[in-house]
Amino acid sequence: MSTIIFFILLILVILIDLPKSVPVIHPVIDFTVFGKKIHKEFDTKLGLDLKGGSHLVFEAEIGKLPAADRADALASARDIIEKRVNFFGVTEPNVQTAKSGNSERIIIDLPGIENVQEAVALIGQTAQLSFNEEATVSAAVATQTPVFARLTQQTGLTGKHVKKATVQFGSGDGTQAGSPSVGLKFNSEGAKLFEEITRRNVGKPVGIFIDKALISAPTVQQEIIGGEAVITGQFSIDEAKNLAVAINSGALPVSINLIEQRNIGPTLGKQSIEKSIVAGIIGLSTVILFMIIYYGRLGLIAAAGLLIYGLISYAIFKAIPVVLTLPGIAGFILSIGMAVDSNILIFERMKEESRKGKNFDIAFRLGFGKAIDAIKDANIATLLVAFILFNPLNWDFFPQFGLIRGFALTLSIGVITSLLTGIVITKRLIQTFYKQHD
Repeated sequence: MSTIIFFILLILVILIDLPKSVPVIHPVIDFTVFGKKIHKEFDTKLGLDLKGGSHLVFEAEIGKLPAADRADALASARDIIEKRVNFFGVTEPNVQTAKSGNSERIIIDLPGIENVQEAVALIGQTAQLSFNEEATVSAAVATQTPVFARLTQQTGLTGKHVKKATVQFGSGDGTQAGSPSVGLKFNSEGAKLFEEITRRNVGKPVGIFIDKALISAPTVQQEIIGGEAVITGQFSIDEAKNLAVAINSGALPVSINLIEQRNIGPTLGKQSIEKSIVAGIIGLSTVILFMIIYYGRLGLIAAAGLLIYGLISYAIFKAIPVVLTLPGIAGFILSIGMAVDSNILIFERMKEESRKGKNFDIAFRLGFGKAIDAIKDANIATLLVAFILFNPLNWDFFPQFGLIRGFALTLSIGVITSLLTGIVITKRLIQTFYKQHD
């Protein structure tokens, strides 16, 4: 039964790995859960150095800030911009600061961005969120003034009170069914303010403004308790996404001006991919040939396990998806070397036990058990280094650049996958195919 499940999963992995140009059925996840549509296709994402994209340089205006606050303000602006770019759909941007003379600059690489102007606008906006209610005016003025023009009274509820904004889809049978909207969740102070605002404005509109531009003016139906709200309107999915991004990202601590924009074509990427493929084929072929010549049937089984390992790793890259850059590919190749090293440790331990006169079953069990301890120790050490390089908690004393994180991510996935294939798959292949000919 387990063998049947394994082959079914292997076929699924192969279908995910195949390029879309191959005329076969490619797996697609497409269903709706609790009114939320989930659609997932398995595509290969390439970074700026392989796919091309845009290179943007912004100059930060920090001259008016106190000297002691400039470094923190610049670092904060870099972090906020990276969040905005990530929400925009770039899964591995390269955002870094640089000094040029007396000016401070923020350099951004956006792989595969099609609408550069939209990205530039999103990166540079201040995104000040505020909630306003109707100002008190005379009855005569009120009848002559549109509702949105009367929403000038600030309530004190601003973007700093918003914990999170998410894109969601309406449910039910009304006009908003299936329509995108933006859900807001307030912190404790914001929840109290929002409760008071809705209590005194039942039956009245409350204006939601981004940088003094009215985004939505929903009419309060009842007092809202719990600190959660929904911004509805005639949003497209992109509009709802951009609004959520702007709210989540907060305001930039410094003003920035675009001083350079350069489009990078995929020509260099195409050459790099071709050379990487050739180098990979040569390297893997050499390693597999060595394993077969030196270890015979065991080497052939190890080569099969290595192939399965590569298929699984690539399927994971497409499923997440991982943006593949040259450093990312280097991390994957390094993990392949560790997978080969694991097989060598297992085989050498088995040979040691065989020299002591033990039969295959005992030599296999003892050799595998002794080797796996060394394999786990080496892989845990590598995963610890990868954790430091990826820096998921954004500690200032660790690297924070996209390319380094790409290397760490592919290395981590490769190491974990090699543990799976070494402990489970290669072991099962040896038990199934080698023993029969022993």
